[in-house]
Amino acid sequence: MAMKHFRALFLVLLLIACPLLQVARCQSESDSDVEVAEAVEGGDLGIVGEDVQDFDDGNFGPAPGIDTVCVFPRNSAKLVTPGEETELLVGMKNDGESSVNVIAIKASVHLPYDHRLLVQNLTAQAFSNASVPASVQATFPYVFAVSKFLQSGTFDLVGTIFYEIDQHPYQSTFYNGTIEVVESGGFLSIESVFLFTLGIALLVLLGLWIHGQIQSISKKTKRTSKVEVGTGTRDASLDEWLQGTAYTQSLSGKSKKKK
Repeated sequence: MAMKHFRALFLVLLLIACPLLQVARCQSESDSDVEVAEAVEGGDLGIVGEDVQDFDDGNFGPAPGIDTVCVFPRNSAKLVTPGEETELLVGMKNDGESSVNVIAIKASVHLPYDHRLLVQNLTAQAFSNASVPASVQATFPYVFAVSKFLQSGTFDLVGTIFYEIDQHPYQSTFYNGTIEVVESGGFLSIESVFLFTLGIALLVLLGLWIHGQIQSISKKTKRTSKVEVGTGTRDASLDEWLQGTAYTQSLSGKSKKKK
């Protein structure tokens, strides 16, 4: 019986461990992406400026030879808390022949089922003297915060980096995917979930072991027969072959003394 409980618990632990392993794998992949993003840093990142001009997203497109990538450092689940700052890194690789002058980064939040429904335009972040020479890779930070009144749920984030090559303006979309808006304090870390699950599993194993020990002791107790010594009636057939022996004589002597 204890083995059946142990097998069932083992299957439950496997089912619980599968998503944890998947999350851990995603976390390791994200960490590797961060390492790549940090490794490709290069060029002159410039100084973040305060003056931000209004950009028209529809006037120009990406330049040839320019590749961009986006990484959420230490935030593989892309969780965003309303009213709090969230950081992402924008990587740019310049495979062209001319230097790239990065102007600004901006982003916007949309409903996931229709990007025409704009939820919020996020603050644009401008750069001065931020250049990426030819055959060089660079990483640019972008910090944003969604409205503190935004309800929890899944939204789409569209991020764009604006730059110039030989005084010609271009723009590239470095991220067009989902983010998860969560309330402050409503997210449990992976470590907390794992420790809680491990504690519950250990308690269940301990309970099964104690239950098995109690059942084993009770079975041994039932199998042990109790011998009672006392007066009782004797079968007459058992006394026939004892007649005439010293045993019957001693019994008859005892009965005479009692009289």
